[in-house]
Amino acid sequence: MQKIDLVYMWVDGSDPEWLKTKNHYLALAGMETQDSPEISGDNRWRDNDELKYSLRSVEKNAPWINHIYIITGFNQIPKWLNINHPKITIIPHESIFPADALPTFNSNAIEMCIPNIPELSEHFLLANDDCFFFRPLKPSFFFDSYGRAIVWYGHKSKNAITRRVHSAYIKTLILATHKILDIFGRDYTSVCPSHNIDTYIKSSMLAAKEHPALKDYIEKTIYTKFRTEHDAQRWVFNLYDNIHGRNVLKRVRNKKLAKHWIYNLIYRKRFSDSPVYYTNLAQSNIMSVKPSLFCVNDTENSTAEIRRNNHEILEKLFPNKSSFEKHV
Repeated sequence: MQKIDLVYMWVDGSDPEWLKTKNHYLALAGMETQDSPEISGDNRWRDNDELKYSLRSVEKNAPWINHIYIITGFNQIPKWLNINHPKITIIPHESIFPADALPTFNSNAIEMCIPNIPELSEHFLLANDDCFFFRPLKPSFFFDSYGRAIVWYGHKSKNAITRRVHSAYIKTLILATHKILDIFGRDYTSVCPSHNIDTYIKSSMLAAKEHPALKDYIEKTIYTKFRTEHDAQRWVFNLYDNIHGRNVLKRVRNKKLAKHWIYNLIYRKRFSDSPVYYTNLAQSNIMSVKPSLFCVNDTENSTAEIRRNNHEILEKLFPNKSSFEKHV
């Protein structure tokens, strides 16, 4: 079995030094948080302890993970993290970015630099800190016997991506699909990524970054300090892999694959009148569906009460400390 690593991106958005620098560069860019909450809202950098629970889910349900890399900036390290754990390596932005591209506050830019991580295995998973392994999974859920990445997507319908063009995130997906269509003549607008723990092949990402028709698109994103609708998005790597036969696309919500559902727990307005009901329903849904993976999205609509409720759900699902935490 090939080695499979896991990469996280993490930031402590309450760090005074980080906040001061972020606000300085926002002002230089002529931006304010309230101008575009989806791009520069506080929810993009809030730390709700999701990483701690995500690592608990790894130890419980994916103990075969070879090594875990946590990308951080500003010398930030989670206070609870056992940095002496043999499976954990902290990756400062400085070790994977060009010096003149820093500081960065753009998760899309960070993703473009992930294959620069020293010692990163050829096969790896990429997770935001709000993604979780709900139940025991085998490596074959993520990579097949030929070493091809298995990419779970969330929709299969005509123009699945282009239906929600109001979203900056969706606009980056549309841009990625158009790049692939223009270069390779393949139309992927009928599929949309599942927004969860994704699979990648390091050498293929490096090849995509050097492709003549993709290089400038990716390079510009690396030098863009805040997210924009014009950024390169990691979906482009999945599509590039598919073009070259290095991955297999599988639909999440297919009846034959029901046990592989990937559940996204996200605040919905219909629950706003009763946060307790929302919490109970969300937990009930997860327990009844028993998804392979799930994601707890912190959106611009998430209130402090919603975040507390999400924390409560995670504590109930993963109550036991992992070896990745300090034991005092």
